Amino acid sequence: MVNVSIMPPRSYVPEHREAKALCQQVAPDIVHTHGYRADVVDAPGARRAGFPTVTTVHGFTGGDLKNRLYQTLQVRGFRKFDAVVAVSLPLAEHLALHGVPRNRLHTIVNAWRPGRPPLGRSEARVALAVPADGFRVGFVGRLSREKGADILVAAGGRLLGQGVSVSVIGDGRERLALEAAAVGLGLGDLVRWHGVVPDAGRLMRAFDVLVMPSRTEGTPIALFEAMAAGVPVIAARVGGVPDVVGDAEVILVPAEQPDALADAILAAREDPDAATRRAEAARRRLADRFGEGPWLDAYERLYEEVLKNRVK
Repeated sequence: MVNVSIMPPRSYVPEHREAKALCQQVAPDIVHTHGYRADVVDAPGARRAGFPTVTTVHGFTGGDLKNRLYQTLQVRGFRKFDAVVAVSLPLAEHLALHGVPRNRLHTIVNAWRPGRPPLGRSEARVALAVPADGFRVGFVGRLSREKGADILVAAGGRLLGQGVSVSVIGDGRERLALEAAAVGLGLGDLVRWHGVVPDAGRLMRAFDVLVMPSRTEGTPIALFEAMAAGVPVIAARVGGVPDVVGDAEVILVPAEQPDALADAILAAREDPDAATRRAEAARRRLADRFGEGPWLDAYERLYEEVLKNRVK
């Protein structure tokens, strides 16, 4: 039986010791961590116990000074891992430029694991308590700067009087400021703020188009959810998004350009047949390229390589 202690917040030294003790008790072949706390606090304990470590880096959110400090410590810690996995090519290059040895860097794009099937359009709109008709734009994600909800709000002025409405699903530190900005721009009737909605991926078909105006991305799961549901997507050409889809599958727009985002939304509304063709191509690409099987095979090869290198 494995004995695990519950650590209170900020118990970094006891947690480090507990991680080391746990590894000695379990004796894993490899310890694989995700996230800055596990990377900075727990992985060193595993290494001190003599076990190889692997981490997967999903991206960076920026944010306040404290968060940026954590990320700096995390990146420095990556140099000590046996392998560092980035979920996109731009993220891998970012890590290399910040000192992570290239011979330890690997790129493995996230996989898509289907869950419960998405609700139909009518059911999804009932679940969101929005009108059954009309062209609806969806945004699903954290309301923090990197996700670019402010860019969508800034684009809203171009959408007034165009028969378009917007649903924002998610919460975060910028929500109050975003709501105030929307009201200031006269968008009070245009944008609906839903907050956190459980299992939001099942509601994708409530939208005529999903927008992802992010400033940075790894491999966004919301993109996979929209692709699986056959929902047209408009996304900023940032991070790992172009690794997943191209112009044949989605409308890609420049980052931080509200007018370009508004133009793309209106183009999708004016030509729904083209939007549907792109969505169908995206769904085929998801099935062909991003299944669980190839993803698991890639990690298995990585683990084998790490263990082989440890023997040398």
